[in-house]
Amino acid sequence: MALLALKPRAAAETKPEAAEATHIELVRYVCAIGAMQSAAAIPRVVPITHCGPGCADKQYMNIAFYNGYQSAGYGGGPVVPSTNASQREVIFGGADRLRELIESSLKVIDSDLFVVLTGCIPDLVGDDVGSVVRDFQKRGVPIVYAETGGFRGNNFTGHEAVTQAIIEQYLEPWDGTREAKTVNLWSLLPYHNTFWRGDLEEIKRLLTGIGLKVNVLFGPDSAGVSEWRDIPRAGFNLVLTPWLNLSTAKLLQEKYDQPFLHIPVLPIGARQSAAFLREVAAFAKLPKKRVEAFIEAEELRYYNYIDGFTDFYSEYWWGLPAKFAVAGDSAYNLALTKFLVTQLGLIPAKQIVTEDPPLEYRDAIRDEFRRIDHDVSVEVEFIEDSYLIHQSLRAADFGQKPPIIFGTTWERDLVKEMKGSLVEVGFPASYEVVLSRSYVGYRGALALLERIYSTVVSHSA
Repeated sequence: MALLALKPRAAAETKPEAAEATHIELVRYVCAIGAMQSAAAIPRVVPITHCGPGCADKQYMNIAFYNGYQSAGYGGGPVVPSTNASQREVIFGGADRLRELIESSLKVIDSDLFVVLTGCIPDLVGDDVGSVVRDFQKRGVPIVYAETGGFRGNNFTGHEAVTQAIIEQYLEPWDGTREAKTVNLWSLLPYHNTFWRGDLEEIKRLLTGIGLKVNVLFGPDSAGVSEWRDIPRAGFNLVLTPWLNLSTAKLLQEKYDQPFLHIPVLPIGARQSAAFLREVAAFAKLPKKRVEAFIEAEELRYYNYIDGFTDFYSEYWWGLPAKFAVAGDSAYNLALTKFLVTQLGLIPAKQIVTEDPPLEYRDAIRDEFRRIDHDVSVEVEFIEDSYLIHQSLRAADFGQKPPIIFGTTWERDLVKEMKGSLVEVGFPASYEVVLSRSYVGYRGALALLERIYSTVVSHSA
């Protein structure tokens, strides 16, 4: 796994504090071309990478393999075709090499859609990738391209480049009647979020339970390219993250006059899940009776399990942490903090957002942390460098009890030093094997509680 990364130039130019450092220790995201895994997360879609040798493999090994040991999927990981651009392509250009690779890929790979992603070499030398891809599009080949050179940003911005490329280059014009009870779900970053498959499955289950048809778009619950072609038919788009996918929803609003609902906090537990479902139902104008019946049934099951948990929680109080810290991307950080404060009564000691969200979204993220609960306000820090993150965690006030930190593999040595407990909840999670686990919704919250307190009890032994 990559331990050190140069700071992307584009980020440094838009962020004054970035001038203080030219590198990042123990990185928590990958290059924009890492969005090849976003393409691979769509069933039967295959990315084609136009980049230097090893780039594609490094992206896969980082955000997919050493992060919950996730599968490559149908078209990710070792399946991904690559030009492996070399010095020859730097001098003479790589357009012909890319054209040859696409022709070969069409012969040997069965795919519903190919997504060409560019790396630093073709973006720097100025390869006309768009012209190459358009030639294939004119022949009726299902293929799009996105410019994802590393200096353009990280895999979060690369993800939106990919989704918007599919929307702009592949989707047809639409002027038909919309399906009011169909929603396009735009949420977690595939593969980078270790639990994305299970989380999307739970979110889809909740939305289906109140009467919606859900285009989940990514993961095993997606119908693949057919769902993407049906995007314009949906009654609305749901953006369920603090900032990621907002620009995609705005593009769809502009292109198809399609409304969107933005809910920045992922729901974890009964309180947040009920509020989430009621907000979506009100926006979609769903029958209240069905919505409330579903919430009631979910809460009955949820609190039945919680009732059994309370025996442990009340008797083991002396060994449980009182304060916590979260170091991770804004989506999980915000959701975890809200759940731990409002439903477990824990006290936030430090909240650090690590994915370098664009400056224009940071005030909105700060505002969400400042209203975690009616009497709890948290000041969040935006830090990418793990050395600085660990300094900040060491300086936090955790009181007299050992801390519990929600972070990544990078925090393992630090937590040992602090004699605390660690729950790995984000990239990289190299000590977790994840199949379908979820930490969101009603069922995910129960799994999260099991994980938290099994970790604490195990540590105290």
